[in-house]
Parts: sequence; structure tokens; C-alpha cells
Amino acid sequence: MTDDLQRLAAILDVIAKRPQPLRHDAELQVAMRVCVEQGLDRLPLPAGGRTLQRWQALASVAGHDLALAKLYESHTDAIAILHELDSRHLLTDGLWAVWAADPPYARLNVGHDAEGVARLHGRKAWCSGAAQIDSALITAWDDQNQPRLVAVNLHQRQVAISDQGWQAVGMATTASVEVQFDQAQATFVGGCDSYLSRPGFWHGGAGIAACWYGAAAALGQALKAHCAKRTDDPHAQAHLGAVDATLSSAAGALRDCAQWIEQHPQEDAQWVVRRVRAQVEQAADEVLKRVGRALGSTPYCRDPHFARLAADLPVFMRQSHAERDLAELGRQVANADHLTWQL
Repeated sequence: MTDDLQRLAAILDVIAKRPQPLRHDAELQVAMRVCVEQGLDRLPLPAGGRTLQRWQALASVAGHDLALAKLYESHTDAIAILHELDSRHLLTDGLWAVWAADPPYARLNVGHDAEGVARLHGRKAWCSGAAQIDSALITAWDDQNQPRLVAVNLHQRQVAISDQGWQAVGMATTASVEVQFDQAQATFVGGCDSYLSRPGFWHGGAGIAACWYGAAAALGQALKAHCAKRTDDPHAQAHLGAVDATLSSAAGALRDCAQWIEQHPQEDAQWVVRRVRAQVEQAADEVLKRVGRALGSTPYCRDPHFARLAADLPVFMRQSHAERDLAELGRQVANADHLTWQL
């Protein structure tokens, strides 16, 4: 896996140094296809003995470009889900995504036609990278009002990708737009509620935190490089010390979480993943604040790599539900009699 990470880094270095953002309709897709063609999307599966190495790859991509990381994480998550739900035979060539947001204003339904073929009808919101994706795993509601996961090829005339639903400047090239399905053919994956009930659901949630960490660490590297050149800047050095402490803590939390998952591959990882996501989110927030205060406006305006990460990371991190997630973590902690925080 070390050689794969080195090959991945070499490819991503070229992407990170480009002067302009990747266009959502061309270069971003090309970059993802390069990763797939090089076999760099075949990551170790979660809870399979090398969870940390999986997260290291996600962090590496995120440290170079978060737009690409969004597609890369979703594609590799789809592969992991198909394996976990014994549906790897559905894995076709091309780029995959996982679209599982179910806001009340965009409800996607799945039923059967006269021949028994699964058909999707309705609108799906928050479809990240829809313009670049070939196939997707999508959550929908069946005739019994049960949540189902389906696989769908997006190159059907019954699938219409809109330009609606995304106004953000950050993560602009991934464009989480709305997609309309008009009796599009699909295939059921697993049983009712398989997507949420499988152990890997929370394993994937920690993989998102690894992406946050990778981007934050890259921003920290910019501050480190500054301090190595400007030895007479004690304020920047103080910020760098704080960044080192917070990133080191977050890295330790991710390693501990990965180890827990490896030791308990079939257990509910919700608690440990909610905790690590909170830890990494807080660390990334701290890094964003301190790096900006230490370096001023220059990298935001003159360094394309830094500027993209600084704009994209706050938007990417809003996959967290902030205080709602903390409240749920607190509820679980309050009811855990065995937890004492002893050293």
C-alpha cells in the first residue's frame, strides 16, 4: 500500500499545482479516471485489517484537492458497500458515487414495473459530482415505505441531471445538484435498511473525517513551510505549535478509531466514529483559524492550492451536523456506565 500511496501522491501533485480549479465537466472527471485506471481506487476494505491505510489514502487525496477527494471517497465507498452487501457483481466499469441524503422536499421512490424490474421515480437532492459519475448507489423508498438501496446506471434517458441545488463557492466543482428520475431502471442492493444497518455505515463516516484531516494537515504544512523560512516570526511559530498539538491529537484519535474497528469489525461503531468525527472537526476548525491568522491574506490570494483547500474545507466539513452530532454523542456518553475517562 505504501507504493500505491506514493504513486497516488505523484499523480495528485500535478493536480494540486494547477493554476485554476478543475472544471466540473472535464478535468475533475479525467483526474478521477486516472486514479481508477491506475488501480488506486482499490483501497483496503474497512475492518479488513488495513483500515488505517484506507484512511491514509483518503487523507492523501484530500490534502491535494478536496473536490477530487469528494469523488474519490464516494467512489471507493460505493465499492466497499457493494462488497459488504455481497453485491460486488454489480460493480461495473466507470465512476461510482453514493447518494444517500433524503430531505423531505426530494423524495425518491422505487417500485417494480410489469416485468418486475426495479424503477426509480422522483427527485434526488445532494448528488455530489453528478455530472462526472457513471453509476450510483442511491437510497430510495419502496412501495411499503421502507428504505432501500439501489444501484443505477446514470446513462439512461430516464435520468436528468440538473444544475439546481448548489450555490456554494467552496466545493463548487463537485456541484451537489438535484437529479430527476423518471422510471429509470435500477437494481436492489441488499435488503430493507441494509445501507444504514450494516457495520460499514459508520466505518465510512470515519473515512470522511480522514478527508477533513488530510486537508487540515495540508494547510498546516503551509504554515510549517512559512515558519521554516521566517525564523523571526514568533507569532506564526506559536500558531504552528498549536497546530502541531491539535493535528497530532486528531491523528492519534483516527489511529485509535481504526484500531477499534479492526478489533470489533461487526460491532456498532457509532460511538467511536461520532467521537472521532467531533475530534477531527474541532482540529480542522482550529487549523483553519490559526493558519489564517498566522499567514494573512497572501496564500488565500496567491497560492491556488492553499486557496482551494481553505475555501473547500469549511463546506466539506458541513457533512457534520455540528451540535446535533455532539448532542447525540453526549446522550450516548451519559448512558455509558462504564465510561470514566480514567487514564
